[in-house]
Amino acid sequence: MTGPVPPRASLPHRVPDLGAMVLLLAVARHGSLGRAARDVGISQPAASGRIRSMERQLGVALLDRSPRGSRLTDAGALVTDWARRVVEAAEAFDAGTQALRDRRDSRLRVAASMTIAEYLLPGWLIALRAERPDTAVSLLAGNSAAVALRLLAGEADLGFVEGLSIPEGLDGTVIAHDRLVVVVAPSHPWARRATLTPGELAREPLILREHGSGTRQVLDAALAVHGGLARPLLELSSTTAVKGAAESGAGPCVLSELALGEELSARRLVKVPVAGVRLRRQLRAVWPAGHRPTGPARDLLSLTARET
Repeated sequence: MTGPVPPRASLPHRVPDLGAMVLLLAVARHGSLGRAARDVGISQPAASGRIRSMERQLGVALLDRSPRGSRLTDAGALVTDWARRVVEAAEAFDAGTQALRDRRDSRLRVAASMTIAEYLLPGWLIALRAERPDTAVSLLAGNSAAVALRLLAGEADLGFVEGLSIPEGLDGTVIAHDRLVVVVAPSHPWARRATLTPGELAREPLILREHGSGTRQVLDAALAVHGGLARPLLELSSTTAVKGAAESGAGPCVLSELALGEELSARRLVKVPVAGVRLRRQLRAVWPAGHRPTGPARDLLSLTARET
């Protein structure tokens, strides 16, 4: 006997395609449909038709058209702001996935811990592509311990880790700071707590990243004087998996604040302050000892200082 067939996942039907959003941003930038059309490489009639199609799809007027040019309506200005975020996210997605393709002609091999790979590296890669458009990048993502092993084995030119210190055999520099936070589903009893004590956090079975991750290293060290971590409720190898388990109500988790912006703003997860324990950490760029980065690796290292 078979159960009900789950509904197929699909995009919301009123979300325009990226090309239409890029065109709308060009109209906002130039104040002219004709100049926007030239900017994106299509004819003015085609651009006009695309904007009208977008208006029909959304059910709102985006432009006031006149002989003097095209001006965004109030609704158009709001849609443009939303479209800009989508296009920026798509650019970051493209830069990240391009780096994942292990091309034979790649000249820069980057190894990054999961949080940095997901939330910081795409922006750095976009900036690197602007400065070095011909540089092909391959990305190896894993926990901080795996990053160190890749570098020591000569499989990466530059690495990024989140642990407490520079792994043995590597040199490095601090590029940013990060904070770990305790979060729970809104239905969890801790969601109504003003603060937790370190002892309460240490005694509670948590949903945790695996041993070797920078997140786990910092948490282990912070709670060592409070009896150490209890046996984990779950031990998972990705930030996304940890968040998903916490959202389901399985239990509390501890993750980088960088990874929780969307979940906290939508209140799918709730932050629970912990008094008297330091959960801050340094994010580092690392490389084999005695081999300071050169070429594209040096350029990427320089960009991290400018972008964070």
